[in-house]
Amino acid sequence: MLRRLGIVVVAVVALMWSATPCSAQHYVKLNGLYACVGIINPQVEFRLSQHSTFQTEAVYSPWQSINGHPMHFGIFLNEYRYFIKESNHGFYVAANAGFMAFKMSKPELRGGHIEFQNRYCKGYGYMLGLAIGYEHRFAERWIVDVFFGYSFMESRYNGYSMDGVIDMYPHRPAWKEPSSPDPFNGSSEWLPNKIGVSIGVMIFDPAKRR
Repeated sequence: MLRRLGIVVVAVVALMWSATPCSAQHYVKLNGLYACVGIINPQVEFRLSQHSTFQTEAVYSPWQSINGHPMHFGIFLNEYRYFIKESNHGFYVAANAGFMAFKMSKPELRGGHIEFQNRYCKGYGYMLGLAIGYEHRFAERWIVDVFFGYSFMESRYNGYSMDGVIDMYPHRPAWKEPSSPDPFNGSSEWLPNKIGVSIGVMIFDPAKRR
């Protein structure tokens, strides 16, 4: 599933790249915060107008296991950004939409620190969210992007015990329990979907071509 997600991401990015007007500035960025924990998050941002940009990005976690817990996932996300001052400069608000595939143990906050559930889920889902951020250009072609996003996530998955056996009765509120064993589950929740500090470089400047 993650391999198919990767193929779709490459195809969509290539299509959007070819369709982007040549008069737009292009920035390629990498999330330094994710990179510190081994998660890859490349981003491409296109200028649409004096106050707006469009960004497409992929997030990939290659971790098959963290202390015995799977943490392998991929996300493809598209985002529209509106800048208060001007494109790629200052504060912005954004709306985003994306989809994901995952095999991971859900992290939880317990006693002030993060722990993983003693089980894992494998499936796919989509997300719709909002974000805020700040961009600062420096050294003519470089940019730093600080951001945080929160989203509604809808997931479909199978739940497994740590030995790989399908968990037929996952945890649910009593009123949601199925009338018969159902290993394919769904969940809807509000969660952070992006956070980071990205460093980028302008790879196309239409002003330089004139």
